[in-house]
Amino acid sequence: MELKNIIEAAWEDRNLLKEPQTQQAIESVIEALDKGSSRVAEPAGQGWQVNEWIKKAVILYFPIRQMELVEVGPFEFHDKMKLKSGYRELGVRVVPHAIARYGAYISKGVVMMPSYVNIGAYVDSGTMVDTWATVGSCAQVGKDVHLSGGVGVGGVLEPIQAAPVIIEDGAFIGSRCILVEGVRVGKEAVLGANVTLTASSKIIDVTGTEPVIYKGEVPARSVVIPGSYTKAFPAGSYQVPAALIIGKRKASTDLKTSLNEALRENDVAV
Repeated sequence: MELKNIIEAAWEDRNLLKEPQTQQAIESVIEALDKGSSRVAEPAGQGWQVNEWIKKAVILYFPIRQMELVEVGPFEFHDKMKLKSGYRELGVRVVPHAIARYGAYISKGVVMMPSYVNIGAYVDSGTMVDTWATVGSCAQVGKDVHLSGGVGVGGVLEPIQAAPVIIEDGAFIGSRCILVEGVRVGKEAVLGANVTLTASSKIIDVTGTEPVIYKGEVPARSVVIPGSYTKAFPAGSYQVPAALIIGKRKASTDLKTSLNEALRENDVAV
């Protein structure tokens, strides 16, 4: 509570950023994010709670940092943020050219192919961050998730009240999917290649006799592919991107078997 009060005061009065107490409070919050003892968003009942004051601390961290030159072998970086380190002790596999910023939590058993994880993000155990996938600021990725090649998980710092992208346990995100604007992907959902979801995207369940439309959330164990629907404009009617729920992944303790069956049965490209 004391940290929260200091952060909130500095948010209202940026002159307080010059005070050592304020700077130490911000540093403490970022360290807690890095270690996973604090999160920008966390499960709360059937939903998620966004800790806005922690997002404020992330934003306030930038102005108290100074630009520094970082040299890693032949590579050179010039930035305000430190890179994450200590992967061996954390039990994380990091393939060359994978980068995470300090202040991102990477749990034991995560595999990072050449990819990028930004400050404030949370990546839970057993997750694969595949080649050229990006996990944006404050995004929340659950256990045993697979982010396939080129997946873009958007970050969000402002507006403060905006929820981050949330991908729950066991989800499979196919190649070149884009998830932004606080979209939530439910547990064990499967997104086929090139699915793009924003807060306003229509997610249409077409498995029944009548369509069921969701926005901003993919229900648990849904199998989703790219689609479109017809929308009328003054200049005429055109096809607008959407996502189609074409089936359900079976509830199973053997998630790998369940995933393979879902991909085969629904002919999903990943």
